[in-house]
Amino acid sequence: MDVAELISKVFLPLSLAIIMLGMGMTLIPANFTRIIKYPKAILIGLTNQLIFLPIIGFSLAIAFNLNPVMAVGLMILASCPGGPTSNLITQVCRGNIALSVTLTAIASMVSILTIPFILSYALEYFGTNTDVIIKLPIIDTILQIMVITVIPISIGMLIRNYNINFAKRKEKPMRIASTVIFIIVFIAVLAANADKLVDGMKAAGIVTLVLNIATMGLGYFTARLFNLNLKSTISITIESGIQNGTLALVIATSILNNVEMGIPIGAYAIWMFLTGGILMWQFGKRSEINSK
Repeated sequence: MDVAELISKVFLPLSLAIIMLGMGMTLIPANFTRIIKYPKAILIGLTNQLIFLPIIGFSLAIAFNLNPVMAVGLMILASCPGGPTSNLITQVCRGNIALSVTLTAIASMVSILTIPFILSYALEYFGTNTDVIIKLPIIDTILQIMVITVIPISIGMLIRNYNINFAKRKEKPMRIASTVIFIIVFIAVLAANADKLVDGMKAAGIVTLVLNIATMGLGYFTARLFNLNLKSTISITIESGIQNGTLALVIATSILNNVEMGIPIGAYAIWMFLTGGILMWQFGKRSEINSK
């Protein structure tokens, strides 16, 4: 296992699980029941992720006249749901954490059905049809969601339920720790992929930046259009623009057996961390975000 694999398969998941534990200590069951009772925010977030994001990715692939391999790589990325990283950024930005976690979980489950459909069409349209049968690692995907997100958050909620004073004391330290871990992971990702960085940015840097900004802009615009409060707007903005890069890489390299298709995914990851970091800096420094 090289350094890049060590970071992506061990350090990053472990770090995210610890962060999710701290995140759970800020949540109560009412946070989730409120979302279910008023599902407008979930419907907006899922529509952005599952419908508009692939459409934007497809349009950009055509507009930028990407070669077939790069185009399919972009579509892999655009068809993937948000990942645990979006939950981390939402926490530091003081967004609606329960909404973020709910969107990640639901979109991840639904995408098991949507990704094969989207990618089959993309492979045929862009002329790289290799007669590959796309079968997502369903069990691995569910386990990833459970181990990294659902279980740690549930444990954190239990801790808050039984020792609310401890949970409240740890809220600020955990938010600071989340920011520090985010920065360390970002630097580690850059260092581990330094040799691929230049080529990746040359091949897909601009189009992936446009995709990232466009999807985040879509999230913010739609949330405001339907009069969601600021905390929910932050969550939907982040969920619309932070994708599950790990799942995307698995699809490109393990299922489609094409390492080159991972180039747009790697480039997007850089922009994703940068724009996520900017949002964390802008919103995280506020002492409080009200509901308006």
